[in-house]
Amino acid sequence: MSGETAGAGAAAAAGVSAARRRDVLDALRRGAVPAAGLDLLAVGLDRFERAAADDLAAVAAGGSVFKAIRGEYGSGKTFFTRWLAERAKKAGLATAEVQISENETPLHRLETVYRRLTERLTTATFPPSALRQVVDGWFYALEEDVLAADEAIGDDPAAFDAAVGELVDRRLADVGRTAPAFAAALRGYRSALTGGDEAAAAAVLAWLGGQPHVAASARRAAGVRGDLDHFGALGFLQGLLVVLRDSGFRGLLLVLDEVETLQRVRSDARDKALNALRQLIDEVHSGRFPGLFLVITGTPAFYEGPQGVHRLAPLAQRLATDFTANPRFDNPRAVQLRLAGFTEASLVELGGRVRDLYVAGPAGDAAARERIGRLVDDGYLGELAAAVAGRLGGKVGVAPRLFLKKLVGDVLDRVDQFDDFDPRRDYPLMIAAAELTDLERNAARADDIDLDLDNDPDLDLS
Repeated sequence: MSGETAGAGAAAAAGVSAARRRDVLDALRRGAVPAAGLDLLAVGLDRFERAAADDLAAVAAGGSVFKAIRGEYGSGKTFFTRWLAERAKKAGLATAEVQISENETPLHRLETVYRRLTERLTTATFPPSALRQVVDGWFYALEEDVLAADEAIGDDPAAFDAAVGELVDRRLADVGRTAPAFAAALRGYRSALTGGDEAAAAAVLAWLGGQPHVAASARRAAGVRGDLDHFGALGFLQGLLVVLRDSGFRGLLLVLDEVETLQRVRSDARDKALNALRQLIDEVHSGRFPGLFLVITGTPAFYEGPQGVHRLAPLAQRLATDFTANPRFDNPRAVQLRLAGFTEASLVELGGRVRDLYVAGPAGDAAARERIGRLVDDGYLGELAAAVAGRLGGKVGVAPRLFLKKLVGDVLDRVDQFDDFDPRRDYPLMIAAAELTDLERNAARADDIDLDLDNDPDLDLS
């Protein structure tokens, strides 16, 4: 990393609040992807920034966008989508990340996808699930609109409720043609609230969020029946987008993560799921979902292999992208984006950003900051990156999580707290089998050195 790049990284880290810095470092210390602050760690994503900003602007203006993210395990797909989610929140969008799985969230049952969406719905202000806050904010906005049109109506509760109900119907007119139960549930929710029946309101809101097994009495009071099914889910998604827009949000970023798990399900369920994905993409492109930014992630095998996208020719045609050129010439505006993963150089750059973040801030021990700058220089970061990657079969793309965990928890924390600690002399890199993910464990077993991770609780990687 050049001195100019390092200086820019240090300057950026200096402007970060203490709370944000602590949250990021605590997550890395646990070996987790931080929930926020990913712009501080976004190495190699600058080539996507302009296209991402354009897509978010299009969605915020009432358009809809679909993108497919492609990368091997460990290439940073989750990091990329969460980085995009942070940018989406800054642009005024709500976000939701849904992990596709055979048992919990099968893609061929869109009602489960919608349910997980509402469970994971988050905004810049509210954590998951933000569904109630969004719906309450929507009704508040409608009430304000009614009062703005006729202030005197607020003195007549019956007339006021009737006017709000009429406005609900007008705002959901398009949705009502395909999902009339969505509008009915919203009216039932407000009726329960105004009647002081909190339990019924919560039950109706749960039904609106796609939850099954809601009490029949609550459903009857709201004028709805049964549970949400696969075909009704798209109508409910359409309704949710209307509610978000009228609540002051400019759209929704929906991430369907790990779509490659479709390759492991029964062939009939797989074919249904692929067709559901094709239907979703077509609906996005048709303009049915204004304000929706739909993103899926998957491995190259999913996009190219016989058990993935290519099982359904129309879907393969929609996702087809030319990746024959040098990766640095990939088109960030294409429907499918390729993540190249980390190299040792980019891993060192990432480590440098984390080091700069660690020592930044107005408070702290100046002597410790000097020790960190001297002992954990770019040369040492390169040695640590090579050591971690070397014991993961040389697969640098698998190494970032473990590299950062060791850097923060085992190296930076010790140099900070112990004035005589020298990582080159005093830190023989140790990796416990229990701290490896399945992917990292498989990579370690692929190394030329025979590592019996199941029997050796600790590996001396010095």
